[in-house]
Amino acid sequence: MDIGAWKGIWVIAEQIEGTINSVSFELLGKAKQLKEQLKSSEPVTAVLLGSDIQGLADELGQYGAEEVIVIEHEKLAIFENDTYAAVLNDLIQERKPEIVLMGATAIGQDLAPMLGGILKTGVAAHCVDVNINEEGKFVAVVPAFGGKVLGDIFCPDHRPQMATLKPGILGEPVLDKNAVFKVTAYNAEESLKKVTGRVKAVGIYKNEIQGIPLEKAEVVVVGGWGIGSKENWSYIEELATLLGGAVGCTRPAVDENWAEGEHQMIGTSGKSVRPKVYIGAAVSGSTHHLCGMKDSGLVISINTDENAPIFDSSDVCIVADAAKFLPKLIERIKQA
Repeated sequence: MDIGAWKGIWVIAEQIEGTINSVSFELLGKAKQLKEQLKSSEPVTAVLLGSDIQGLADELGQYGAEEVIVIEHEKLAIFENDTYAAVLNDLIQERKPEIVLMGATAIGQDLAPMLGGILKTGVAAHCVDVNINEEGKFVAVVPAFGGKVLGDIFCPDHRPQMATLKPGILGEPVLDKNAVFKVTAYNAEESLKKVTGRVKAVGIYKNEIQGIPLEKAEVVVVGGWGIGSKENWSYIEELATLLGGAVGCTRPAVDENWAEGEHQMIGTSGKSVRPKVYIGAAVSGSTHHLCGMKDSGLVISINTDENAPIFDSSDVCIVADAAKFLPKLIERIKQA
């Protein structure tokens, strides 16, 4: 493989029913940083697949894409892994980007490994960061051993270098409505002829989540295993409602069926949040969890163990039984 022939940084943007997933904008911000680190003259490129999506190119351009490749076809209206992979494989083989970034979403986790396999290259999955090291090499940073350590992954001998990044980990770049960018249409007809049709998408079914999305909440109230019971968990939910925030949790709360589901879980295998205020109740503070909330603003923690790791990352530390402390806090807020 002629490594030198592969140049530029791409973001495979994600859209469903005409709405771009915000992780695509986050990735464009990171792609711009990588370009600066590489001192590259190649444009930061976003690739968007779908049907009737031409109008979405402006959003990608305003968030940092210097070129937007739009691939429109009725067969791309709903995501199908082998269809999208076939089209992207041909495009990537033709244009040869050095780095390809995708969101670690349901779609990204399905598409990235399939595409990497077809391209015979590696994919670093669920990254918490990517960067260019002092030697000018692309480094993907991934959590390991339950988030206790972070490992660097390199792909020195194959191209493109691919990585998926967790939504919410990077932060959204600044919108520039005066940005100048190029829009390129790509004809996927020949690529689509190669698709076997073994996968057939029949529709889109939405799992409606009540309340404020965890990643967008300015206040997040998080409960851990130490809260003790489903009855006590109601204090977590009530406090979040009173503060106009969202409920988060650690893995044990999901396993005990106290929390609604994994969509509320924060950590290396859950979501990453950056609220203005984070309140952790009976959360011990494993590295696994801390990776998902490290960019929070004011961190308030309540724990019976004065040596709990969460206190090392907290601005306000309250040594108390959260199950007894929260009802009093809730009552005081109601009286205010």
